[in-house]
Amino acid sequence: MRKQERAALILQRLEEHYPETPVPLDHNDPFTLLIAVLLSAQCTDKKVNEVTPALFAAGPTPEAMAALPEAEILGYIRQLGLAKTKARNVKRLAELLLERHNGQVPASFTALEALPGVGHKTASVVMAQAFGVPAFPVDTHIHRLAQRWGLSSGESVARTETDLKRLFPKSAWNKLHLQIIFYGREFCTARGCDGRVCPLCQELYPNRRKPVLWNKA
Repeated sequence: MRKQERAALILQRLEEHYPETPVPLDHNDPFTLLIAVLLSAQCTDKKVNEVTPALFAAGPTPEAMAALPEAEILGYIRQLGLAKTKARNVKRLAELLLERHNGQVPASFTALEALPGVGHKTASVVMAQAFGVPAFPVDTHIHRLAQRWGLSSGESVARTETDLKRLFPKSAWNKLHLQIIFYGREFCTARGCDGRVCPLCQELYPNRRKPVLWNKA
């Protein structure tokens, strides 16, 4: 099966599995989505969703968040990894939204990535899910599965993003990146499948005998 044929089959199967793709991080608007995605670095979505209700009650807008002492923000998110750095970034991000963008989350990759704690993946999630701009955020699940399914070499996250954008129609990107994440969590987990176990791996590579080693680059 050629790469493009594999991509078409993957798109079909994931649509069958996940016709609906709710954003896993609880949020109310672009600002709270941006904060939730920033907080999710090196954390599970479940843990982020446990701490954000209290944080967003105290700081539901950039104005309110910027007014909170950094120590108070830290108190809400202390359970998360890198909590001190994230608290500092959340406060400064809120301040910069007021200073540079009239208190609004900018619908721009460049402007988002200029904010503290916001990398390309975070900006891509916000652009895709808050503003509907086609993007393909690559997390560890997507990076792992793209390699396992023979869609990318696993050389780097940037290479994986480029390869997936070439293989799949732009109209599918925003939904597909969530579908792959859901599938990676439910069926093709890091420990539960080595490229030979889950339904899609078996269908894509019925004759595969050796496990696919995951390049975490």
